[in-house]
Amino acid sequence: MGKPLLEFLLLVAVESWRMLLESSVYILFGIVVGGLLKVYLSPSYVARHLGRGRFASVFKAALFGIPLPLCSCGVLPAAASLKKQGANNGATSAFLISTPESGVDSISITYALLDPVMTLARPVAAFASAILAGLTENLVNPPEQDGWLPTDLSCPVDGCCDGIGCDPADHARHHGWAERLGHGLKYAFTELWGDLAVWFLGGLLLGGLITAVVPGDLMAASLGGGLESMLLMLAVGVPIYICATASTPIAAALILKGVSPGTALVFLLVGPATNVASLSVLTGLLGRRATLRYLALLSASAVASGLLLDRVYATLGIDPRAVVGHAAELIPYPLQLAGAIVLLTLSVRPLQRAILSLFPGGRHHDNGCGCSPSSSAGFPNLPHDRHP
Repeated sequence: MGKPLLEFLLLVAVESWRMLLESSVYILFGIVVGGLLKVYLSPSYVARHLGRGRFASVFKAALFGIPLPLCSCGVLPAAASLKKQGANNGATSAFLISTPESGVDSISITYALLDPVMTLARPVAAFASAILAGLTENLVNPPEQDGWLPTDLSCPVDGCCDGIGCDPADHARHHGWAERLGHGLKYAFTELWGDLAVWFLGGLLLGGLITAVVPGDLMAASLGGGLESMLLMLAVGVPIYICATASTPIAAALILKGVSPGTALVFLLVGPATNVASLSVLTGLLGRRATLRYLALLSASAVASGLLLDRVYATLGIDPRAVVGHAAELIPYPLQLAGAIVLLTLSVRPLQRAILSLFPGGRHHDNGCGCSPSSSAGFPNLPHDRHP
């Protein structure tokens, strides 16, 4: 009994380690870019473009949300702040969909663990679903054209300037490129990875477990493609919480077991963008009817994107199981190993905090869906409350 169990655990560990090696360099690249976005793409700039117009504000919100590395709970305080600063419901809905469904970190790991077609399809589908939901909301409830509120213009580096009483030229000299780069990297390797580490490592273990346990014939029979398999995946993905980065190794394992790329895409889209806790918060932020429209349109666009993606693979004659993870072959093994060691080293403190939070007296403040308040750290000076 003990030996089979040990062999099983070893197999899970080997498969999880393989995924970590394949994704490590791409993950590091993604979180570095995420850190630089935190410094150079301020929330004040975003908010100023999301308040007026039925169409332009939605397009900008969906586009702004694509690269930002925020999970479905981290995006909530950011969206609440944008709503307070004047963003209309359509723009807020678009931002809430495109942001958690993608991000530079998840796009990087998608390229590492899946293939170029899925890497392109994921942000494109996220953008399209965000546009659909946002435009529908603004057409049903046209935004008011007045009441624009002032935005937070404070310095994203250290809060030294409020953006109003300081000269832009003086402020630019105050924070040179080296200081901005240092602050962005510090944020990337501490706060940003701290929010992702536990979820990502959990996703690796679950991906390894699926690879070791689930029979390929079973997956291919039940989730091999078509509308029924995508509706089944939709029912699984909507209520659970999983961030975009952590969902990727699970999707890779599912595809290797025979799940169609389109069905996996449904999971990649709805898993990060919805969960029971975030939907309850959205009800307070947007209202019940707007939340129902948000969920319905997101679900419909995810299924439509999945069906279209399966057709693309069939038209191109691509066997998804044959191309999964090929991008990792471009990275030499020593570099993969170094990247994995760096990621594990950076994960020590987040894992320690997660373990301590399981014991009485060690629990940190949580915003209700599995992330700490630092999930909103990509947007400096945003409130942590979830209601406008």
